[in-house]
Amino acid sequence: MIIPAFPSAAAALTLPGPAGALEVAVDPPEAEVAGQPVAALPIVAVLCHPLPTEGGTMHNKVVTMAARSLRELGVTTVRFNFRGTGASEGAFDQGEGELDDLRAIVAWVRQTRPDATLWLGGFSFGAYVSLRGAVELQPAVLISIAPPAGRWDFDGIALPTMPWLVIQGEEDEIVDPQAVYDWLEKIPQAQPDVAVELIRMPETSHFFHRKLMDLRGAIKHGVQRHLHAGHEPSEPDAGS
Repeated sequence: MIIPAFPSAAAALTLPGPAGALEVAVDPPEAEVAGQPVAALPIVAVLCHPLPTEGGTMHNKVVTMAARSLRELGVTTVRFNFRGTGASEGAFDQGEGELDDLRAIVAWVRQTRPDATLWLGGFSFGAYVSLRGAVELQPAVLISIAPPAGRWDFDGIALPTMPWLVIQGEEDEIVDPQAVYDWLEKIPQAQPDVAVELIRMPETSHFFHRKLMDLRGAIKHGVQRHLHAGHEPSEPDAGS
């Protein structure tokens, strides 16, 4: 398979992955928001979707809203379907193969947009996969929406030291909010160099029903100060 160039306009792509073809959607920054022009920034955010075995895809409304929120700030977004989802080949692999899929997408972004700074994010299962890969992949910013602490094994995950935004609904019926809070509260004692910011969203369910615009605001507020914090392309540490 020929590796396509990074598109300058919105595009649906097929990329080679470790288990076969991966379905990818690339979207450039919004041209304007509320009548005001948006300045495109040299940032590409790769976003991961929720659990495929429970219907999660890159078209999930939380993922698409997260992508829209970032594009309104001038960020280019890349969404993709994990193996066995949509038009992506392969089969579900309990997070192991999915991490390999993420590695392949990030490698393509870095190869085809070497000028850009990488951001990484995910929702639910996608937050788990992107968090597992964060130390290795070294994004400049990490965004975790409803990270499924308590549903997946978070104990052995190496925690990131880059700016990290966690957004959690307080009435999440799938991910136990208290499990997320308890997990985050332990981090400063175990690893004081972790810079995590938690945004709790009251009266908010797992899929942010009737709260998607609030999620949009939380993401934009949470990452605003990182938009112009230097745009040197982020590379993994040597030997990682």
